[in-house]
Amino acid sequence: MNPLLEQEFIQQVEINQNIIHKICRLYTSDEHAHKDLFQEISIQLWKAYPKFRGDAKFTTWAYRVALNTAISLYRKKSRTITTIEFNATIHKFRYDEYNYEEEEQLKILYLAVQQLNDIEKALVYMYLEDKDYTEISETLGISEVNARVKMNRIKTKLKKIINP
Repeated sequence: MNPLLEQEFIQQVEINQNIIHKICRLYTSDEHAHKDLFQEISIQLWKAYPKFRGDAKFTTWAYRVALNTAISLYRKKSRTITTIEFNATIHKFRYDEYNYEEEEQLKILYLAVQQLNDIEKALVYMYLEDKDYTEISETLGISEVNARVKMNRIKTKLKKIINP
């Protein structure tokens, strides 16, 4: 990859790494697993970046890669991950530690969201990130109407989980 493209990638990941952190938070339960998933998503973003055409926003593309990586890794019961040679470029971007000290309500919400299936988790995450239904539907590969219907059902489901 040329140095300009590499620098652009590093800058985009640094600016948008909260996307990766939040997805890691949804699909992991401890700091070690969080860091492992963050690294794996970063690798997958790096591998896929030369194919990023800019048709969608970087964030939309990054959501899709990150969610697909998380879902495919954590859908499997065994946590065996095929390793690849780690390119030193990934180490060039600054990794900000994720703040685990959260308000009690946020902890309760995350516990409830973890009980949802993988697609529901992704939809809730994007909804909480104030993504519009157009972007949600593009990222998840479903229709806007389907995204809205699913979100309404998920809200009801979360209410029942939080307030049984």
